[in-house]
Amino acid sequence: MLTIYNLHAKIEGRDILQGVNLVVPPGEIHAIMGPNGSGKSTLAHVLFGHPSYQVTDGTITFNGTDVQKMKPDARARLGMFLAFQRPVEVPGITAAHLLRAASQAKGDTPTSLKEFEDGLDAAFDRLHLDRAFATRSFNEGFSGGERKKMEVLAAVTLAPRLLVLDELDSGLDIDALRTVAEEVKRFVEEDASRSVLLITHYNRILKYLTPDVVHIFQSGVIERSGGAELAEHIEEHGYASA
Repeated sequence: MLTIYNLHAKIEGRDILQGVNLVVPPGEIHAIMGPNGSGKSTLAHVLFGHPSYQVTDGTITFNGTDVQKMKPDARARLGMFLAFQRPVEVPGITAAHLLRAASQAKGDTPTSLKEFEDGLDAAFDRLHLDRAFATRSFNEGFSGGERKKMEVLAAVTLAPRLLVLDELDSGLDIDALRTVAEEVKRFVEEDASRSVLLITHYNRILKYLTPDVVHIFQSGVIERSGGAELAEHIEEHGYASA
């Protein structure tokens, strides 16, 4: 589904990504772990065409399509979704209207308003979110944990093929962490064509959302890959041991 080859990128003249190689097949959960400043979030921004970053070498292919020159909205319509590390407020538009408009913009098979609202209500219930949030401005006045849950709700509502989660676990208490992990797991298991790329510092979310592959990111490259046991090794011995 996602193939990254020899990816180099910089911002403000500073090299960040220095030759990233990564393949994420359909139906798999991949975790990227690494210390602060290693380039993990930069990789997420570059994947989605953030204009502040300049790609200087390499390729990004999604489902056989070179997305390098595509704008972020075009990548989203292909089936890519980024759940932000710091979700933003969107004043003046409700969550329900925003997600309905985004679903229609993707060009998905139209569903009736009732089917859409039923699906939204079910997601609110699974994530233990107040349904009144659907009629409030998107993320406005929400706590950090509520914003993270809304990011996951938006993702499962829009049903992308590739879901990239940038530090989903930050700001979540243990109960909320378990809830969002279960929802992401359900999202992948119900459709074998979906994949998840989870960017995190810590092993705690991986105790609820077991990855197929763990990649250790340091100094702008993936230095080591392995199974879920690699995350446990890092938790016990630190990144220097990788």
